[in-house]
Amino acid sequence: MSQAVPHTRNETVRALVSPSPARRIWMRFRQQRLGYWSLIIFIVAFAASLAGPLWSNDKPLVARYEGHLYFPLFETYPETTFGGDFPTPADYLDPYIRHRFDAPGNFAIYPPNPYYYDTLNYFSKVPNPAPPSRDNWLGTDDRGRDLFARLLYGFRVSVEFALVLTLIGTVIGIFTGAIQGYFGGRTDIVGQRLIEIWSAMPELYLLIIFASIFEPGFILLIVLLSLFGWIGLSDYVRAEFLRNRQQDYVRAARAMGLSNWQIIWRHVLPNSLTPVITFLPFRMSGSILALTSLDFLGLGVPSPTPSLGELLAQGKANLDAWWISLSTFGVLVATLLLLTFMGDALRNALDTRIADAMRAGGNQ
Repeated sequence: MSQAVPHTRNETVRALVSPSPARRIWMRFRQQRLGYWSLIIFIVAFAASLAGPLWSNDKPLVARYEGHLYFPLFETYPETTFGGDFPTPADYLDPYIRHRFDAPGNFAIYPPNPYYYDTLNYFSKVPNPAPPSRDNWLGTDDRGRDLFARLLYGFRVSVEFALVLTLIGTVIGIFTGAIQGYFGGRTDIVGQRLIEIWSAMPELYLLIIFASIFEPGFILLIVLLSLFGWIGLSDYVRAEFLRNRQQDYVRAARAMGLSNWQIIWRHVLPNSLTPVITFLPFRMSGSILALTSLDFLGLGVPSPTPSLGELLAQGKANLDAWWISLSTFGVLVATLLLLTFMGDALRNALDTRIADAMRAGGNQ
């Protein structure tokens, strides 16, 4: 009995300690079951795509040949290493090479899906695009490349593109919105007029012009889309700074002698991040849609880079190959739905009015 009392007292103390604001937001987010599980599924899917070479690749993970171990996934070996006739890189899908690994004492451990995103299935028994089969789970595209591998790596490229574009747009949007909202007056008026002029520029025409001058690529698309991707967020940040700069804690900080940048960084910005955080999932979904649309029009990443938009264009050109459009559309819709559910749940978690209403309903 003497040991149970302190234990109970410690639990009571922990229960009386108020959680931090970030902890409360996370607890409210977890109550949004649809958004919470969407976040879990999205993280798992993205992690699986990052580990794609381990389970969708045309090279063995490890191979043993004539008493020696080889790791083709990390090093390129010539065909002559495995009994071939030419010093070119070994094709591990070649029936001759596979037959050499089947000899006694030799073996090769292939990934579950033995195709990379640019692997051409030269040994397919049906013309391309081939329907789903035991060898190609979701079929092949019009060039004989495995559709599952293209979707896996295309999803990874889309998410990476969205993350980079969202990060750049968030940094620029916060900076421009903070400057306009905090200083106000002439700075705000001049900034708003410049933004209106900049946003009036035809973004699609600029992409077409630059695509005709330079070879389209991941970096070029990031640069061009980043020139305009921050404008919407800057308006939200500006409005929050205009509201928060009138608060008493800002006046107190000025009276204490803090500089403008110290007040912005330490006080106003942390209290203005609600629209920024809420904006992130929707910004990511917009970035994925932008990349998909540009790839569909032929203005996106060059071939053979995997792309959801390029697969949708293939489905449009091959209407009889239903598996191309159906699987690609399914991946795109599922990704956008997950991000939308995450954004709605995050918005509800950050909205104290919704949190108070949920708490009142729970108490009843």
